[in-house]
Amino acid sequence: MNEEKGDKSDIPTNSQKLNQVKGATVPEYKKEIVKELVEKIKSHETLLLVSTKGLPSSQYQKIKKGLRGKADVLIAKKSLITRAIDMIEKGALQNLKKEIGANVALFFSNIDAFELSGLLSENQSSAKAKAGDIAPEDIKVEPGLTELIPGPAISELSNVGLKVAVENGKLAIKQGATIVKEGEEINENVAGVMAKLNIEPMKVGFIPLAAYDAKEDKVYVGIKIDKEAALEELREAIGKGFGFAVGVNYTTTETVNFFISKAGLEAKALESLSPKEETPKSEEETKESLEKEDSEEVKTEEKKEEVKEDIQNSGKEEAN
Repeated sequence: MNEEKGDKSDIPTNSQKLNQVKGATVPEYKKEIVKELVEKIKSHETLLLVSTKGLPSSQYQKIKKGLRGKADVLIAKKSLITRAIDMIEKGALQNLKKEIGANVALFFSNIDAFELSGLLSENQSSAKAKAGDIAPEDIKVEPGLTELIPGPAISELSNVGLKVAVENGKLAIKQGATIVKEGEEINENVAGVMAKLNIEPMKVGFIPLAAYDAKEDKVYVGIKIDKEAALEELREAIGKGFGFAVGVNYTTTETVNFFISKAGLEAKALESLSPKEETPKSEEETKESLEKEDSEEVKTEEKKEEVKEDIQNSGKEEAN
């Protein structure tokens, strides 16, 4: 048996949705936050969801100020962001809800999502490591004089693999070492040593999580942009592509100079292996050459006559 379809009037409006929170009335300030979120989502091409975990207030204000005119920033609870998204009837936007966690903020902008993510990466600053942090790279301590005085610091530095000595009343690191490798968890001892040596290996800032592109009606995840790493990967890819193109003799504007240079070198190599042909002499050069040969022949005959005459004179002298 078919069930009767409910009247469309039974469907709750956005205003009713806003008031339905576990049967309780939503406080006015929360309504205002949701309303502002809805307006900003509708009026911007890019919505970027970021993590604010571990971000100091001072850094938040600095980044917010640096992006003034490029993006608006708003921090709100997960429940309010989710409710605002529910109130906007866009298919792909709903996929952003599963990326929302604790300690998040929203960036509203008309800048491309990937460009905006790159700007956030550039606005990160260095920070000291805490126990439990994951090392972003190999952290190595170089030899040199420190500002630490002898005492407990000697054993603390030694415990993480550093060889130290006392010089002029201060501790000097005589032999450096890698105290934690990339991807490893930083323990309390290592974090303490780095703090004493003013080593700040961590980066703090907004960490992009996902973005919604209103033009394309698409959600992008894993949108964190590392420009330096991306450029290095691009250089490596270009190098491999160039090598492949050369290997298969594929001519492009990038490889043609290489092929021309290669052809020139091969031509020179073949030329060095081929017998050299004498350049034909002109009539004047031939005449001069023949005259020179005749002159040399005359001189040779004269020399022979002189030698013959000398021999004859020597024989006469001996007979006498």
